[in-house]
Amino acid sequence: MEKEIYLAGGCFWGVEGYFAQLDGVITTKVGYSNGQTAETTYQQIKTTDHAEVIYLKYDNSVLPLNDVLRHYFRIIDPVSINKQGGDRGRQYRTGIYYVDEETREEVVNFIEELQKNYTKKIAVEVEAVNNYIDAEEYHQKYLEKNPTGYCHVDLSLAKKSL
Repeated sequence: MEKEIYLAGGCFWGVEGYFAQLDGVITTKVGYSNGQTAETTYQQIKTTDHAEVIYLKYDNSVLPLNDVLRHYFRIIDPVSINKQGGDRGRQYRTGIYYVDEETREEVVNFIEELQKNYTKKIAVEVEAVNNYIDAEEYHQKYLEKNPTGYCHVDLSLAKKSL
């Protein structure tokens, strides 16, 4: 069964590059989500308060949501606020933006369980997706087009078992 989710994990180039390697992933796109306006651009996201996200369509029978979340938390610092790797600013905040209530419930339960492993509060937003806009074409599959591009995400982790 196909499912959808939007993930903010800092620079979207690396998050997309990581998830694009996983079995069960159908589509990835990078974009901007959960800002204050219905439109934005890369140059405007600081003023519109959008997060850099990836849109992920996946086959839940091959890659269950629990595994999506395990992969996601493998590549982010979940207690960091508005920064991942060398990137700083609200556009680099972490967030899981859902499209249905079932997904929200599973995400909330996953984070509640994970919180037991941390003394600091997990800082990942969990909200319904809104004001999503696809990023400009030059951002799509950026690390495929620019293999030496900067990325805080260790892409090799995608090929290691959870």
